This record gives sequence, C-alpha cells and structure tokens, in this order.
Amino acid sequence: MPLSFYKAAWGLIYLLVFSDNVRGQYVMVKSAHDFDECGYVIKHNFIPSGELNKIKQVVLAFHHAWRADNNDFYQNRAVNSAYLTAPKYLGEQQRLVLFQFIASTPLVSLATSILSGEFRFMNTQLFFNPVNTTQLNYWHRDPQYHLTLEEQKQALLSGPEVVHFRLALEDEPGIELIPGTHKRWDTVQELNVRLEQSGHHNHESLLEGKTIPLKAGDLLAFSANMIHRGIYGKNRLALDILFCERDPKLTQYINQECLPEGEMLTLLDVPHVFHR
Repeated sequence: MPLSFYKAAWGLIYLLVFSDNVRGQYVMVKSAHDFDECGYVIKHNFIPSGELNKIKQVVLAFHHAWRADNNDFYQNRAVNSAYLTAPKYLGEQQRLVLFQFIASTPLVSLATSILSGEFRFMNTQLFFNPVNTTQLNYWHRDPQYHLTLEEQKQALLSGPEVVHFRLALEDEPGIELIPGTHKRWDTVQELNVRLEQSGHHNHESLLEGKTIPLKAGDLLAFSANMIHRGIYGKNRLALDILFCERDPKLTQYINQECLPEGEMLTLLDVPHVFHR
C-alpha cells in the first residue's frame, strides 16, 4: 500500500476519535448548562439493558428482604426505602453490582459536570408505589426536613448541594418538579402548598410543575434543593443515588456501613467517590 493510504487511514481514525471526544465534551457541557439553568438533566437509555437487568435483580432482592422486615410500614406509609448498599439485606457480590454502577465512569463523569468541586457518595434509596392507595404524593424540598426556612433559603444561594441520580428500573410516570427552584425561593402559592399553610395541602397542583416521565434505563439527575414530588403509578421502581458536595454538614450523614472496603474498592472505576 502507498504511504498516502496509511496517512489517510490514520487521519480518519484520528478524526473519529477526536470527534467522539469533542462530542463527549459537548454533552457534558450541555448537561452542566441544563442543570445550572433548570436544576435537572435527563439522560435517556443511560445504561445497556443487560446492565440494567443485573442492577434490577439486586434491587428486587433487597426490596423483598426489606419488605419482610418492615411490613407494617410498607403496607401503610412507605414510598421508599434506603441504605441499599449496607450488608444487612445483600451479599457481597450483590453489593458489588451496586457499587460498580455508583462508581462507574459514565455516572461519575455526569456528576462531575454538575457538581462543583469535590463530591462524595452519600446514600441510596429505592422508590416504589405506596401499597396504601389513599396515600397522595407531596411537594417538598429535601432540606425542609432538617433546615429552617432561613437555612433553606441560604442553601439555594451557597449550597452545599446534594443531587439525586435516579435510575428508572421500570417504565414509570416519573417526577414532577418546578424548574429553576434550585436557585429561587418559593412563590407564595408554592410555599403555602409545600408547607400546607393557609388551608392548602401539599398534594395540590402547582402552576409551574413539569412532569418528567421515565422509561427503564433512563436516568434523571436533579437538585435535592428544588421543589419536586414523585408520581405514583405503573410499576414504579427507581434506584436513587445521592452524591453531595464534600462538606462536613453533609458528609456527617454518610453511613460507613454503606461504603465498600478493602479489595472491593480495587474493582471499581472511580473508587474515590466513597472516600470520606
């Protein structure tokens, strides 16, 4: 083959690799922009079906054991559980499946594009439909359960930030959220509904609400500070991973039992997300 042929071939390979890198950088920049602007990012078909099914089987094993241990709560009030990566309900290989997804390069890269500075894995949750059909969904900001109103306002201005990375394991109605409320305070109507003031209830419709339906394999990243609520229906089952900025006010809540140790850390793409 003439030398010009090899030059052209190497040039094409370089162009393809360079194009992929540029495309990847563009996607990450767009994710950062969308999150900064709206408070959320949706990634369709985030993981292959084979990996999704592997994670789903582990999650179902956890769910079965957790329900047996918390049956009264599950039957009457529960819409989610937590601490999936703890050893209480799962074996080491099952936990490894979850840790490998949490510390995977695609997920950590997405988190890196969204969160400023260092961040750490905080916890996992599993969201499902309530057994009690009279139970209604509710608007909230996550910090309202441990911060005063003034502290909630301050969190919108200066953080620290916690972000949900919610992986749909089944097709589901998804999440309803109010874009931009990760940076702005509630309107009078939003605050009255969220805190059930002035005769309002936290399940009422809000004018600015936007529904984000999810299909199995989709991943929704959104700020814990923003006003949001889950939507019940279909076979709702979603694994929720929380990453937080590395701030003592948040890292104090990390449960050591939920972290990988020793040899398990060597089997992960980006193990540092688990370092305290």
